[in-house]
This record gives sequence, structure tokens and C-alpha cells, in this order.
Amino acid sequence: MSSSTTVRTARRRTLRIAAAALTAAAGLTLTAFAGSDAADAKSASHASSAAGEATASGWSGIQSTDAKAVVANKQSGQQNAHTANGGKAASPVRTQRLADGISKAEIYKLGDQHYRAKIVARGSVLATLETKGHDDGLDANDMFVTLTLDGQVHSWMGGGHQGPGTFKLAGGWTAKVTKIGELRYRAQIIGHDGVAATLETNQHDVGLNANGIYIVLSNGGVISAHA
Repeated sequence: MSSSTTVRTARRRTLRIAAAALTAAAGLTLTAFAGSDAADAKSASHASSAAGEATASGWSGIQSTDAKAVVANKQSGQQNAHTANGGKAASPVRTQRLADGISKAEIYKLGDQHYRAKIVARGSVLATLETKGHDDGLDANDMFVTLTLDGQVHSWMGGGHQGPGTFKLAGGWTAKVTKIGELRYRAQIIGHDGVAATLETNQHDVGLNANGIYIVLSNGGVISAHA
């Protein structure tokens, strides 16, 4: 065999080996792509299934956790609203007609020696009295109202004295009324043994039960008492 023949034979063998290698590489590449497509299809199928399950169970979309939180909050809000709307409103322990013959007091017990009285006329709340460790009072256009620590309401018409000044009150009491500021008055309630109590307004009327004598001092300096 000549040298040229030997070279041609070697070249043909090299070409055959290279072609075989290329064929094998192409086969591997196709296999890899096919595997990737299958995995993607499987993943897509799984996601679609999960989404279907989420929808079936009441949640929409893949972000089911967020959806659950939103729906849970919505359900919680609906439940709270239902409780608020469906719950019974506090009822007054009693209702009492007042001295003007038109108004009434709706009296609510809030706690020990803690009462609230709503002054209502023709369906509208005109004023509110509340005891917080002391009696309360109101001057409602010359109708005087007191609410005591035990939840008793007393009302009467007229009998007011415009302070400053010193005035004789029912039950033998004397009131010394002084002005201490804008819409602020002080009344010393004086008995046989001296000053028994002091009332002071701070842009709010005040009241007192003085041994069965009910006293109101308004933030305009008017004082009235009734047995």
C-alpha cells in the first residue's frame, strides 16, 4: 500500500468518527431538550392543578396565602359588624319625666356609683349628665337637673340666683358665688358650721346633693337649690 493510499484511508476513518460523534451529541442535545420540555410541562400541569385545587377550596389564584389573609380579614370584619349590629344596645335602667313636662331623663348604670343620664326631648338628646366620683348638674333653660352618685335624678323649675354674690338657699344653706374666669364660677356652700362643700364650673354646669337639698351651679354663674 502506498503512502497516499494510507493517508486517504486515515482521513476517511477520521471523518466517520467525527460524524458519529456529531450524531451522538445531537442525540444527547435532543434528549436534554425533550427532558426539559417534559419537566416544564409537568411543572405547568402541577401549577394548573394547584390553582384548580385552590379555586375549588375557595381561594383564587396561585397566591392563595394572601387571598386567605384578605378573605379572613373580610370575614373578620363582617363578623365584627354583625356583632355590633346584632348585639343589644345598652338599655336605660329607668326613664323619668322631668319638671318641664316635655323632657325626660334616660338613666344608665355604667358602674359602681357611675351613672349617665341623657336628657331627651321629642326624640333628641339635648344634654348628658354623668357621675364620675361626684354628683352632676345641669341648667337647661331655667330647668335645673341633678344626677347623684346613686343614680337619682331630681329636677325643678326656676329659683336661680345670678352670681357673683351671696344667696340664701333651700334647707338653710348659704351660697357664696364668685367668678374666677371665663365661664368659671365657684360656689361655697355654707352651713351652720362653715363651708360644707364647694362647687366649681369649668365650662360645664355642676350639681350637688347637700343632705337632700339639690343644688346646681351653671357655668354662667346661676345657682339654684331645691328640696
